[in-house]
Amino acid sequence: MKIKVIKIGGKLIENNTILASLCDHLSTLGEAFVLVHGGGVMGSQLATKLGVEVKMHEGRRITDAATLEIAVMAYAGLANKRVVAALQARGVNACGLSGCDMAVVKSHRRPVKDIDWGFVGDVDEVNADVLSLLLDNGAIPVVSPITFSPEGDLLNTNADSVASAVAMGLATKYEVELVFTLDKAGVLLDVNDDNSLIPTITPALYADLRAEEKIHSGMIPKIDNAYKTIEAGVSSVRITSPDNLMGGTVVIK
Repeated sequence: MKIKVIKIGGKLIENNTILASLCDHLSTLGEAFVLVHGGGVMGSQLATKLGVEVKMHEGRRITDAATLEIAVMAYAGLANKRVVAALQARGVNACGLSGCDMAVVKSHRRPVKDIDWGFVGDVDEVNADVLSLLLDNGAIPVVSPITFSPEGDLLNTNADSVASAVAMGLATKYEVELVFTLDKAGVLLDVNDDNSLIPTITPALYADLRAEEKIHSGMIPKIDNAYKTIEAGVSSVRITSPDNLMGGTVVIK
């Protein structure tokens, strides 16, 4: 059985028109999928409404106790249920989960080194049996990046990391493609020209493009991560825009 693990950002959920368009595409995919979503924008908006300061370091969120409560409300609550409702309205039997539900994603609290990130989790384990139980019975898991620790702490976890871990976990049971959605058509030779799309990246081509400095620096960590998931059993990784889930750039062995 082939499935996709699709990661979407919080900006897509915030805009009802864009969310509706995305769910239209998802409802016609023709194959099972797991959707993993972020929600940083919605979390920041809720924090502002509640008068809670959003603390950042080098573009990454610090999750103190107050921010954690907001993240849980925004990600596992409003963001997750918006997606589930939109999919259900299109006949997709979506089931909203956070990482702590049925122990889907176990994490540990990131150790304090130079920076105390607070209640931020790094993924340790994915319960693929629970996800496969849902998939095999026709349900579509919609997973928010709120995970939990062995001590019972809720943890705010990077959605890209959760999606990668879910894909690797399910690769033991299915043929899995991991899909990352961006605001670009895919991996581009020229970030300002969607016509410069690279449709397929192999290890040899990637090495050449890096040597020639033809890959945008912001894309290198994503492709490096793609190859880590492929080495762990994921069949391929697709980097594309949310309105073209079968297009974009495919990273393969």
